[in-house]
Amino acid sequence: QAPNAASGGGKAFGEGKGSDPAWLRRLWETQRVPLPAEKLHWWSIHVQRFLKFVRRHPQEGPVEVLLEHFLSDLDVQDPPIGVWQRDQIRQALAVFVRGIQNWHLEEDERGLLRPAFRLKTTGPGLESRGAQEVREGSVGSDRSMAAGQSAVEGTEILEPWLPRFQACMRLRRYALRTEESYRDWIRRFLSFHEGADPAALSEEEVREYLEYLAVARNVSASTQNQALCALLFLYGTVLERPLGDLKEVVRARRPQRLPVVLSRNEVQRLLDVMEGTLGLIARVLYGTGLRLMEGLRLRVKDLDFDRGQIVVREGKGDKDRVVMLPAALRDPLRTHLARVRVLWESDRAVGLPGVWMPDALDRKYPEAGKEWAWMWVFPAKRLAVDPRTGIQRRHHAHETAVQRAVKAAAGLARIEKKVACHTLRHSFATHLLERGTDLRSVQELLGHNSVETTQIYTHVMRRPGIGVVSPLDDIGEMRDAVVEYGVPPVSASKPASDDASEGDAVAGTKPRSERRGEIVEEGTYRVMSDPGV
Repeated sequence: QAPNAASGGGKAFGEGKGSDPAWLRRLWETQRVPLPAEKLHWWSIHVQRFLKFVRRHPQEGPVEVLLEHFLSDLDVQDPPIGVWQRDQIRQALAVFVRGIQNWHLEEDERGLLRPAFRLKTTGPGLESRGAQEVREGSVGSDRSMAAGQSAVEGTEILEPWLPRFQACMRLRRYALRTEESYRDWIRRFLSFHEGADPAALSEEEVREYLEYLAVARNVSASTQNQALCALLFLYGTVLERPLGDLKEVVRARRPQRLPVVLSRNEVQRLLDVMEGTLGLIARVLYGTGLRLMEGLRLRVKDLDFDRGQIVVREGKGDKDRVVMLPAALRDPLRTHLARVRVLWESDRAVGLPGVWMPDALDRKYPEAGKEWAWMWVFPAKRLAVDPRTGIQRRHHAHETAVQRAVKAAAGLARIEKKVACHTLRHSFATHLLERGTDLRSVQELLGHNSVETTQIYTHVMRRPGIGVVSPLDDIGEMRDAVVEYGVPPVSASKPASDDASEGDAVAGTKPRSERRGEIVEEGTYRVMSDPGV
């Protein structure tokens, strides 16, 4: 009996590394996945769990939409999966989708719907050898592979716009994260229109999708604008069919929000509970005002200890700038770099490829990535696969680790604010302005295009504006007027209904008008009937 192609992971799926279905092994081979057998084994588990999910929840539609449903289902599991696990699952399923075609659901002999598709037998650097038919639960064995069920592969591609899209993005030197974000939005747009060809869609369909995001999904203005930019790029640059007038699109309202800023005391408490490399990264972010990814992408050559400055290369907007190197960080950074050099020397000793190089420097200077000057200041502990070249090399530290550390440190420091890595950047700018640094200098340090962007920090300073003092502070200290009520004691020998004259005798010789406001501390008390008290 052929193994179930959608069975669960672990031992239920197979004991050894060689128990992966033959069609999956061929898919990984065709797509030239540069991973060891152990990691490919887990990739196979993820694919089979996805197929099992589809079998339990059969739904017609593009496979990309089903992938998003599968990932959403993973988020509500108890216990939830880790971020690194989610990334691994997404990578495995992305390669799986890239290696199949003709995705559809078919009925088996019992009348149940099961996924079926064809394997692409072409990959990077491989010639066409036909397409292998795969049906979940029935054609996953070596016996079915040996049966030779194949058909001539045509020119059908799941995403005909994708190669041109990637070429346009990389020709214009867009960041990899921007490319991934735009690609995801285009896929969501096409899935919304039931997998239609983008060339067959027009401004009306784009307007419908954007209004759906704003009205039905209630997304933020920045999210809707990002989706719009992705679609404008698809039609204007990739398909060379610029969209017409979209002024009537219902746009999500973009509210004005003030940044979260920590006081100096809160920053001190936060940094005191952070140790090690993650604590050093947090101190660099606060001491220089760098964005998280700008700090993680620093190279050894970017630290200038003699001049006391750090050069930020290819920051947001592909711009370079210079920031200060805090004197308090010079010795810790030197000590840290001494440890990093040991790691760098071990990488050279085992013959690992050099670090990633920007642009075409890896072709112009093939050995430059192995030089100490290009090494990451904060390298990762584990090796990673380059998503564009497929080469396994050492990358910089992952941003998720820093984000989790900062959030955990805020809890330990008992800071009752929503603290993130970018909060350190906001605090850096605000504290500079509070110390009297001019707005233009802060703008240069932050790398803002316009000074208007930097002016938002003037609203969260300790004294908002330029030395403006509240008029309430000019009238002196407010004093609370204490209202005291005089209640005469009730004599134990007199009933509570004694008249006023007897009450005066018990309270003393002072007339009632002079006893107003007097506090009586002994005896039994009753409320006086005089309305003037």
